Amino acid sequence: MEGDGKRIQIENGSTLFSHEDGSLQTADEDCPVEQVALTVSREDDPSLPVWTFRMWSLGVISCILLSFLNEFFSYRTEPLIITQISVLVAALPFGRFMAAVLPTKRFRVPLLQKEVSLNPGPFNMKEHVLITIFANAGYAFGNGNAYAVGIVDIVKAFYKRKIPFATGLLLIITTQVLGYGWAGLLRKYLVEPSHMWWPSTLVQVSLFRTLHEKEDRRGLSRWQFFLVFMVASFAYYTLPGYLFGTLTSLSWICWIWPYSVTAQQIGSGLKGLGIGAFSADWSGISSYLLSPLVSPFFATLNVAAGYALFLYVMVPIAYWSDVYNAKRFPIFSSHLFTADGQIYDIANIVDNHFHLNRTAYAEQGQVHLSTLFALSYGLSFATITATLTHVICFYGKEILQRSRAAMDAKPDIHTRLMSKYPEIPNYWWYVLLLSSIAASIAVCEGFKDQVQLPWWGLIFACGLASFFTLPIGVITATTNQTPGLNVITEYLMGYILPGKPLANVCFKVYGYMSMSQAVSFLADFKLGHYMKIPPRSMFMVQIIGTIVAGTVNMGVAWWLLNSIKNICDTSVLPINSPWTCPSDRVFFDASVIWGLVSPKRIFGTLGVYSTMNWFFLIGAALPVVVWLLHKALPSVHWIPLINLPVLIGATANMPPATAVNYTSWIAVGTIFNFFLFRYRKAWWQRYNYVLSASLDAGLAFMAVLLYFCLGIENKSIDWWGNQGEHCALASCSTAAGLPRVCT
Repeated sequence: MEGDGKRIQIENGSTLFSHEDGSLQTADEDCPVEQVALTVSREDDPSLPVWTFRMWSLGVISCILLSFLNEFFSYRTEPLIITQISVLVAALPFGRFMAAVLPTKRFRVPLLQKEVSLNPGPFNMKEHVLITIFANAGYAFGNGNAYAVGIVDIVKAFYKRKIPFATGLLLIITTQVLGYGWAGLLRKYLVEPSHMWWPSTLVQVSLFRTLHEKEDRRGLSRWQFFLVFMVASFAYYTLPGYLFGTLTSLSWICWIWPYSVTAQQIGSGLKGLGIGAFSADWSGISSYLLSPLVSPFFATLNVAAGYALFLYVMVPIAYWSDVYNAKRFPIFSSHLFTADGQIYDIANIVDNHFHLNRTAYAEQGQVHLSTLFALSYGLSFATITATLTHVICFYGKEILQRSRAAMDAKPDIHTRLMSKYPEIPNYWWYVLLLSSIAASIAVCEGFKDQVQLPWWGLIFACGLASFFTLPIGVITATTNQTPGLNVITEYLMGYILPGKPLANVCFKVYGYMSMSQAVSFLADFKLGHYMKIPPRSMFMVQIIGTIVAGTVNMGVAWWLLNSIKNICDTSVLPINSPWTCPSDRVFFDASVIWGLVSPKRIFGTLGVYSTMNWFFLIGAALPVVVWLLHKALPSVHWIPLINLPVLIGATANMPPATAVNYTSWIAVGTIFNFFLFRYRKAWWQRYNYVLSASLDAGLAFMAVLLYFCLGIENKSIDWWGNQGEHCALASCSTAAGLPRVCT
C-alpha cells in the first residue's frame, strides 16, 4: 500500500520510513508521528470526483437508514447501535455496482453551469469516505441517536407530560449543531498540525485502504461473506427476537435454584451479578459496548478488569455488608426508592409548573438508590478526575511538546497536499456559530415552560463547552481519551437551578453534547485531512448529515412514543416486551437526581450519599500513585499499562447495561481479537470487520420486519422460552424485618 513503510534507524538518530515505491522520507520532514507515517498515504489525486450522484444517494440513504435504526433500537431492552463501520463495509460493493450500471452520458445542469454525469468513472475512495461521514452523522458520531431525544422521551414517557413536536425538533438540531461553529475556528490548532494526530482515525484510514486493495480471489470475497452472514443473522434473529426471547440472557443458575433470592441475585444476567450468564443474541452481546469484534484486545482486557473489580468485588461487599441499607433495595436496579424500599413516586413530587413540590417531597422522604447505582455514580466521579490526572502524569509532557510543535512546526506532507483545495472561509464558521447560538436562545426563550433553561443558562453552557473544547480536543487528538462534561454540567446546574428537571437536562445537553459534537466534528475533519477530502465537501456533508439525522431521530421517536402503548413503563408492560427504554430510564433518573431533587439532597449535605464525593479525590490520586510506581520501578514494564480511567470507567454504561452484556461482550471479544487474531490472522484481517457489519445489518433488518409484521398487531408466542430469563427473585430486596419488595 502506498504510504505503508518500514522504519529505518540511521546514525544521527533520525527515523526514516522506507516505502514500497522505493522512496525514503524522514519523520521530521514529512510526518513526525510514526503511526501516521506508517498508515496514511502521502499521495493525492485532486482530479477524483467527490460530489457525485453515487456519493449523495448512498450517503443520504445510509444517513437516514442509520438514524432510523438507531432511534428505533434505542427504546429496546437491548439497544443495538449500528455504527458507520457497517456502512463503510457495505457501501463499497453498492458503489461499485452503481459505477458498473449507471449511464456515463454527460448532461448540462442549468444551475451549475457545467456538464455532469451520473457515472463519472470508477467508484473511488473519496466518495467512500464522504458516504461514511454521512453515516457517522446517522449514528450521532458514536452516540447511536441524538442525545437530546432523551428530553422528549422522559417528558412524554416518564413524566407523562406534553412537549410540542417543534420544541423537540429544535432542541435536537440546535444541540447537535451548536458546537460546530467554534470547532471550525479551532481547526488550525487541532486538525492541521501533524502533532494533533487523532489515533482513532487511523483505524478507519487503514480499513478504507484495505477494502480498496485488490482482493485475493481465493475463498469468499468480502462482499460474498457479508451477504452470507447477513442472511444468516437475519434468519437467526427470529429466535431471540420472537420465538425464543430467553436466548438474550441464558441465566442457568436461576433455573437450578428457582426459589433462592441469593442464587438469582448471583446468576441473573439482567438483574444481578451475571455469574455464568451468557447471551445467544447479537443485540445482547453488542448493546451499549458496541461490537466486540471492533474493540482491540487490550481495550477488552481493561474493560474486563474494571468490570470484575466493580461487579464481583465492590458491589457484593457493599451489598452484603448492607452499606447505605443496601438490602432494602434490589442488588441491581436503576429505579429510585423510598427509605423502606418502595418505588419512589416521582409524579407525586412534581407540581403543575414542572418544579419540585417541596411539601410532597418532605412527606415521601429522601430519594434512595440501589447500591450498584450509587457506586456507579461514585465511579463516574472518580473517572472524571482520574482521566485528568492520568493524562497529566503520563501524557502531560507529550501534550505540551506536541502543542508547542503544532504551533511552531512547518506544514507536513498532508497539510501541504490539502492546500490544493479551497479553504473554508472563516465567515462560514462565524455565521454557523452565531446562527446556532441565536436559534438555541430562541428555543430557550420561545419555549420557556417546556425547556426551563433561561437564556443566560444557554450562554453559560456555550461558554463552558467552548472553553473545554480546545484542551479536551488536544487530549483526544494525542491520547485517544475524551473526558466528558455530563456529570459536571449536571452538578453545576443542580446547584444553580434546583428543582427544575428540564432546565438541568437541557443545560447538560447544550453544555456536554455541544463539546462532544465539536470534538467528533474535528475528528471527522482529521479523517478527511488524511484521506485528502476537499474541506468544503466535508463541511457540507457533516452539516447536512447532522440535520437529516436529527430530523429522522425526532420523527421516529414521535412515532414510537405515540404508537406503542405504555412504552418505557415496565410496571405495566408484558414481561417479554422489548420496549423497556433502559437508557431513557437512566436519563430520567438523572433528571430527578440532579434537577428535580437536586444534588444537595442526594450527594450533598441534605443527602444520603455525600460520602460518594470522596471518589473525586480517590480518582485524582490513584493515577498519581501508578505514575510514582512507574518512576520508582522503571524496569517493571506492565505498570504503565495500568490505565485507571479505562479501568474505573469500564462500567460507565452500567446501568442501563447489564451483567450479561459485559460477560458476553468480553467473551466474544477475546475469541475474535485474541485467539483468532493470534492464530488465524489472515482470516481475521480479511473477514473480522465484515462479519461485525453483517451481523449488525441482518439483525437490524429482521428486528424492524418483526415489528411491522407482528409487533404492531401485538402478536406473540406465550411459552417458557418467551418469559424472560426466569430470574424474578433477582430484583427483590432482602432486608430482614421488612416486606420483600420486587421491582
